[in-house]
Amino acid sequence: MNRLEKASLIQSLKESFTNSEASFLVGYKGLSVAQMQMLRREIRSKGGKLKVAKNRLVRRAIGEVDGVCDLNDHLKDQLGIVFASDEFTQVAKVLVDFSKDNPAFSLVAGCLDAVVIDTKKISMLAKLPSKDVLLAKLCGTLNAPISGVAQVLNMVTLKLLFVLKQVGELKRQ
Repeated sequence: MNRLEKASLIQSLKESFTNSEASFLVGYKGLSVAQMQMLRREIRSKGGKLKVAKNRLVRRAIGEVDGVCDLNDHLKDQLGIVFASDEFTQVAKVLVDFSKDNPAFSLVAGCLDAVVIDTKKISMLAKLPSKDVLLAKLCGTLNAPISGVAQVLNMVTLKLLFVLKQVGELKRQ
């Protein structure tokens, strides 16, 4: 790799760090090419991307980006970086599921909102539902008091109608 290629790779990494909501460091030592391709495909389907670069180049990219957490302590061995742009919880779920199925694959650390997160927190992120589901739950929670009032008012009207119907039946007899 010559200097221009290294500079373009560092620039690409910087752009990926700034444009992503979350990033994860993963150990891929011992995975086959087919497993790596399958992992890349799954990550891409959830809106993420996996990049592999030398740790030295990743350190330079992290050092030049403001607002990115300091992952330098975790940059050891063969590591890949997974960038999640939209649904980082779904990308985390793919990584956790893949690590359960493939013992050679490991989660090392992550960066979310300029804070380093460990593997336990990544697992917690993976258990969260998607953004759409959370928004639907929030809307349901906000809508519950209003719908409760509407049901109470509707029941008052229905009770009045039932009483009037029974009065009408009594007059017919």
